[in-house]
Amino acid sequence: MDIKNNLIRFLDSYADKKMLRLHMPAHHGKSLNSMLSRAYELDITEISGADSLFEADGIIAEGEQRTARLYGSDASCWSAGGSTLCIQGMLAKMRTENRTVVSSRTVHRAFLNACILLGISVEWIFPERGDVISGEYALESFEEKLQFLTKQGEKACVYVTSPDYRGNVQDIAGLSELCHKYNAQLLVDNAHGAHLAFLAKNRHPMNLGADYCCDSFHKMLPTLTGGAVLHSRYDNAPELKQYMQMFGSTSPSYLIMRSIEEAVAWLENGGKKNVQSTEKKVNALRERLKYNWIGDDPFHLTISVNGLDFAEQLRRQSAEPEYADKTCCVMLLSPLMDENDFSRLESVLTACEPLPAELPPPLPKPPKKACDMRTACLSAWEMIPLEQAEGRICATVQVPCPPAVPMVMSGEMFDKNWISYMKYFGLKEVRVVK
Repeated sequence: MDIKNNLIRFLDSYADKKMLRLHMPAHHGKSLNSMLSRAYELDITEISGADSLFEADGIIAEGEQRTARLYGSDASCWSAGGSTLCIQGMLAKMRTENRTVVSSRTVHRAFLNACILLGISVEWIFPERGDVISGEYALESFEEKLQFLTKQGEKACVYVTSPDYRGNVQDIAGLSELCHKYNAQLLVDNAHGAHLAFLAKNRHPMNLGADYCCDSFHKMLPTLTGGAVLHSRYDNAPELKQYMQMFGSTSPSYLIMRSIEEAVAWLENGGKKNVQSTEKKVNALRERLKYNWIGDDPFHLTISVNGLDFAEQLRRQSAEPEYADKTCCVMLLSPLMDENDFSRLESVLTACEPLPAELPPPLPKPPKKACDMRTACLSAWEMIPLEQAEGRICATVQVPCPPAVPMVMSGEMFDKNWISYMKYFGLKEVRVVK
C-alpha cells in the first residue's frame, strides 16, 4: 500500500466530492472570503476515514511514522498546538516518572506554564556568560546538579533550549553523554531547530542523543503556524498522545496537520537540498558582509547591533525582522528563499548604518525563592509598575512574546538588581502576589 501523502489525498478527495456536510465545522466548506475558499473546503473534523490526532491509527499515524523515519526518531507525534503542546507532553511524561527537572534558565514561558500546571519544581542552572535570553551554559553546572540528585536517590531529567531565540546552540552531544552517565533523560526545546537535521552536518537533537525534543515546523520549515512535532527516542507515541490530549484542543486543525505532511513530503523530495543551498548562501553572505554576527545556526541571521534602531532601518526598506532589542537584531531565514530574496536581503543589509549594541548590565545573582511556582501563579495577584516591585513575589510572569523568556520566575522575589535588569529589556509592569 502506498501510504505517502494519505492525509493530503484524503482531504483533497473529500473536498472534491462536494459532499453534503452534516458535521462540524459550521462553515461546511463554504468561505465568506473567496481568497480562502479552498482552505475552507479542506478544513474538516474527525469524520470517517480522517483518523483522530490523539488516537491516531490511520492516515495521521502513517504520516507521523513517516516523520519519525525522516528524523531518525522512534516516535514522532504531530501537534497542531505548536511546540507548547509538545513541551507539555514531554514534561507530563517526566512527571509520571517522578523525575526532578534540571533546567537552563533560558526557557520559553510555555515551559514555565507547563511546570506550574503539572506541579513540577525546577532546579535552575544560570548561564556562565551572556543573559537569560541567550546564555552560555557549562556542562559542569549540570553535572554538579545531577551528582547531587543521584546521591539523594532522585531520578532526574535535563531540559535545555537549543537553538535559543538568537540562534545559539548548546552542546547537545555533551549534555546527552552527561545525562546518560547519570541515568537522566535529556529534553530539548528545539522549537527553532526543525531544519537542523538537514544541514550539511546533521545537528538535530535526536541525532545527537536527546531522549525527547520538540520541533516547531512552522518556525523554520514551510508549515502553517501551529504545526509542530514531538520526537521521542522510545516507541511510545500512544503514551505521549495521552499526555498531549490533556492539554490540546479536541478539534486540532486538519489544515495544520496537512501542512506538516506537505513539509515532510517536500523534505523527502528535494527539500533537503533547499535547506543546504540556503545554508551555503547564508554562510557566503556572512563572509561578504562584515557585521558582528552572533549565534551558531545559519538560519538565525543575528547581528550584534542596537537592534531597535536597526529594525527601523529595515522597515524603511520594506523588510520586517523577527525580533530586535538593544543588543541585537534577529532575522529568521527560510529554505524557500530564492536568489532574488537573497539579493534583496544583501541590498537591504548593505544599506543599513548600524549603531553599536548597548550591552545589558551584568546578570544579577539568582533571585530569592519565596514559594513554589504553582502557589505563586495561582494566588490572587495585582499588576504594578516594575519600579515598585522590590520585595514583592512574582505571580504569573509578565514577558513580551517574542522572545517570551521569563527573567524572574513565579514564586521568586524581585530585588533592585533584577528590576534594573528587566528595565533594560523594556519591561514596565509585573504581576505580583497580593
